[in-house]
Amino acid sequence: MNIILLNPDEMRAESVGCYGHPLVQTPNMDRLAHEGVRFDQCHAQHTVCGPSRCSFLTGWYPHVRGHRTLFYPLQPEEPNLLRSLKEAGYYVYWDGGHNDCLAPESFPLSVSELRDTPGPWLSSGRLFEQDDPRAETHLQPATDYAQEESTDCRRIDRAIEFMEDRRRNHNDQPFVVYLPLLYPHEPYCAPAPWHDMYAHEDVPALRPPEGAGKPLYHAVKRDYFRHRGAEKRDPQIMRRVNATYLGMVSYADWMLGRMMAYLDASGLAENTALVYFSDHGDYAGDYGLVEKWPSGLEDVLTRVPLLIRAPGVTPGHVVAEPVELQDLPATIHELTGVPLAYTQFGRSLVPQLRGAPGDPDRAVFAEGGYDGFPGREVHALEGHPPREAPRKARVEAAGGTYRMGAKLRMQQERPETVTRCAMIRTRTHKLVRRPLGVDELYDLTQDPRELRNVHGSDEYAAVQSALEQALLDWYVTTSDIVPLQEYPRDLPQQYVVE
Repeated sequence: MNIILLNPDEMRAESVGCYGHPLVQTPNMDRLAHEGVRFDQCHAQHTVCGPSRCSFLTGWYPHVRGHRTLFYPLQPEEPNLLRSLKEAGYYVYWDGGHNDCLAPESFPLSVSELRDTPGPWLSSGRLFEQDDPRAETHLQPATDYAQEESTDCRRIDRAIEFMEDRRRNHNDQPFVVYLPLLYPHEPYCAPAPWHDMYAHEDVPALRPPEGAGKPLYHAVKRDYFRHRGAEKRDPQIMRRVNATYLGMVSYADWMLGRMMAYLDASGLAENTALVYFSDHGDYAGDYGLVEKWPSGLEDVLTRVPLLIRAPGVTPGHVVAEPVELQDLPATIHELTGVPLAYTQFGRSLVPQLRGAPGDPDRAVFAEGGYDGFPGREVHALEGHPPREAPRKARVEAAGGTYRMGAKLRMQQERPETVTRCAMIRTRTHKLVRRPLGVDELYDLTQDPRELRNVHGSDEYAAVQSALEQALLDWYVTTSDIVPLQEYPRDLPQQYVVE
């Protein structure tokens, strides 16, 4: 069985049509759900690209081996899904400069063919002036490139060329196509006609910024990005952000359609698993915020789409119970028959792909933040000058306005806003523990939008205690991994002094 991993960046589940959004149009994701299996409550294990990708490629929680920052990717001595499949005889094709998961030395071990198809950065060449409230919230005009010219579309088309060349040459070696895509990552803009596809007046009401008991970074982040000033000058600015974000999601869906059309026309769909998922979500205007935050653990950031179409699955099946994004390695290993040769924590979802329900009692976990306050992990904070300066220069050279300055300066100047945290979420409740910040507890049956923090409430004391115990148990049982390889215990004779 061939495997295609399409990994759009920063796509939250609730902004997809088949996940219940009343406005957005995503016909191809909807069709993928109809022909495959949709996991309604899939949660990422981190809300930053790098840690999340390290997790979903290994089946490890980010804390297991310290993969909790953008600056520590998977090392050559560590396993990952792509490497396992390559070692089992798969040809692994990767196209995308958005890495965030493999160290340079790990690529030869994990990837057979590495490409970085050139194309324009996400942003437009026509930028809003800095005093325009839209610029303060990462909004931009429509891009100055056509829908077929984006980097994402070129990567998908090039992957189609790769597969078609193999098909015409009767190459029967199984393959993996991994495409880490950019859309709908901010800045918020898209090619026409997607950029203005939705009117902000039609956007459903967003989560307000005045939620009770929110952690410190909510208010500080709005101040740093001057969002409060932008909202005063344009009260609808966050709905405009959300409307454009929805257009970006629809554009990503259109590109998915190109891949699906090829697979169907070529006959490859008969022996290929198509896996569509994101690494984390986006605030997209909710809570008066944009983008994401390393210690943010709201559902808009952790809940992501996971759609799988593969031979033998039960078409149209919906798994309502919680699953984790790091379930991917165990699932794909079982689908392909390649044995899992290392310790990991994900669960195979193959029974659910074949129509079984999920585990209603399962809790899912996520984590975030750094010990930058009181100063143990300042090297892990984003904005570290030696690491970020080259990236910032590349972004600016490409015409981008990804606001490196405010976001990264906030972490450096206010590390207390990005301290470590961990989340446990069941079907009914969510607990976020921040040892150096605000703890959160939400009754998701009564407050699914996470607006009322009931942590410390007498009414929820029993629930809080049970979740805290479960979170502690999780940390104990996932604190590390013991390699399956055995080592000799004899003394190394070359070092023994007679």
